[in-house]
Amino acid sequence: MGTLLKTTKLIKEFGGLRALNSIDFEIQEGMIAGLIGPNGAGKTTLFNCLTGAYDSIEGGEITFLGKSLKGRKSHAIAHLGISRTFQNIRLFNEMTALENILVGHHCRMKAGVWGAISRMPSTMNEERGAFTKALDLLKYVNLDGKGDTLSRNLPYGDQRRLEIARALATEPKLLLLDEPTAGMNPQETTELTQFIERIRNELKITVMLIEHDMRVIMRISDRITVLDYGQKISEGKPEEIRKDPRVIEAYLGRMGASAGKKVERAESGEVQ
Repeated sequence: MGTLLKTTKLIKEFGGLRALNSIDFEIQEGMIAGLIGPNGAGKTTLFNCLTGAYDSIEGGEITFLGKSLKGRKSHAIAHLGISRTFQNIRLFNEMTALENILVGHHCRMKAGVWGAISRMPSTMNEERGAFTKALDLLKYVNLDGKGDTLSRNLPYGDQRRLEIARALATEPKLLLLDEPTAGMNPQETTELTQFIERIRNELKITVMLIEHDMRVIMRISDRITVLDYGQKISEGKPEEIRKDPRVIEAYLGRMGASAGKKVERAESGEVQ
């Protein structure tokens, strides 16, 4: 698998506070990459740097398919092939489910202002194609028949799926999911986890996700990167991350990590 995205010595600061401190990071094509860390570790900040949500970075480099992303606007990065969802759902509430998906597909449409005004045959054909694609995506995310429903009237789990459908409408090569199972019950979480795997396996889209549910992240990820206070403290396969003392300490603190070790020793019979 080739390298799809790479950051080198990435630095992002806010008023002197270093939110990301010299982050080296790579994603290979075809993988599901997990990103975890305690609250405030810099996970969403990293997503925002990768998608152009911030105007600038203070140091380092970001490349996608060998092209630098520094200074590129969000719409230009989306056109290159990176799309995302948000921790707090950001749908267009007064638009229907179908219209939300059509907004996502806009970056792939070629007709300009003149084409829209003159209603040229090529423009009409392109619009029909976008409409068909939007209907297909509604069906793909199990929202078939709900295209005319205002997004704000959809159940929470459906809103999550719609946001993913809108991201897929941009035809991404890399899909970034920011806590996709947040607020879901166990059944919804299981279904969405399986759906994310389908996206990778069926659509051949590389996925990177932030997730606080460790059961999800350990099950679904090919590789996990761990941030703490803006620094990368660990990276590896799920079974390696689960046992890494630096990761345990980041989540539990030193006293908690020490207690955890004592419990493990007791369970194994080493401590009576």
